[in-house]
Amino acid sequence: MRKQCINSVLKAKINQLENEAKEMKEEVKGIKDDLQRKSDQKEKDDQKAREEIQSLRTRIQQMELSDLTRQQDTIKQNKKNEKIEENVKHLIHETDDLENHSRRDNLRIIGLPEDHDKRKSLDIILEEIIQENCPKILEQEGKVEIERIHRSPPVFNPQLTTPRNVIAKFKNNQMKEKILQAAKKKPFRYHGNMVRLTQDLAASTLKDRKAWNTIFRKARELGLQPRIKYPSKLTIFLQGKVWSFNTTEEFQAFINKRPDLNRKFDVQPQNSRESSKVKKKGRKLYKGIPGQRISHQSKKWLV
Repeated sequence: MRKQCINSVLKAKINQLENEAKEMKEEVKGIKDDLQRKSDQKEKDDQKAREEIQSLRTRIQQMELSDLTRQQDTIKQNKKNEKIEENVKHLIHETDDLENHSRRDNLRIIGLPEDHDKRKSLDIILEEIIQENCPKILEQEGKVEIERIHRSPPVFNPQLTTPRNVIAKFKNNQMKEKILQAAKKKPFRYHGNMVRLTQDLAASTLKDRKAWNTIFRKARELGLQPRIKYPSKLTIFLQGKVWSFNTTEEFQAFINKRPDLNRKFDVQPQNSRESSKVKKKGRKLYKGIPGQRISHQSKKWLV
């Protein structure tokens, strides 16, 4: 009897252990399933992240390629722009040169009071100026032959304090050259008034030449023998050598390397059409317009 009781207790205990083992097995299985789901989800997330990273890399590569293409396009466009700028400069110089050549027979009279031509015609006044200052030219060449002569600008502005210039076109270029040479040797006067005779040039060339005024006066004071060469180049004589400059910036850079000369040239040069461009971009020395031909006779009056 007692043995049966013990067997019954053992059997119950065994059943209990089997049930607990079964529950533990199911619990372990659930944990494994949960871990597998999490592992699968993580794998999916990792795969998605890898795909997104690859997508980002592809986009970055495309952007880099696109940026490289833009840079190359920009370089090409800059080269085209530089070429266009060079062509524009060439055309401007060529246009100015053609205009200056068209004015080769012209003489510009500066400082002639406006009231004089109210009493006499300008051609008579010009002949009287020549007669008063260089009569030998009239004796050699005879009567002054003028194709046309006029004030510039043609309309009088009462607000201006200085008289308008007079432009005279000569039929005889040789006479005009002789008058110019005489005007360089001594100041001309007309009825007590100082008048200046110069070669007539394009407005742009006159502006570029005017930019040298301050430096030119100082160079002359220092005995550097300054000259303005065609179209608007300054030359000076220093240390037994002739130096030439196309822009005021070139001249400034030159004297900056010579402290003794720099102190003497304590001036602020005026801006010219060309020198204002040099502030933005370096400019090479002007060696003439590519493809341009100037005859020996033309060079004579241009210098």
